[in-house]
Amino acid sequence: MPSQKSTTHHDPFSPEHIRATWSGTASVEDAAQAFGLSRSKSYDLVRRVLESGEPEYNTASSASTKPS
Repeated sequence: MPSQKSTTHHDPFSPEHIRATWSGTASVEDAAQAFGLSRSKSYDLVRRVLESGEPEYNTASSASTKPS
């Protein structure tokens, strides 16, 4: 039977390890690996957010507070 990879504290990208050791920021490379994205895709996402001038997570709240 093949062994299953355990997500213990030995895995630097396990949710438990990330919560315990990462601050509010991380490198693009570390975030890419943690989220299972390619380095290229991760930089593309960062570039899109920076070019928009506003973080994507603020778009929903700012759109809902604008009068129609």
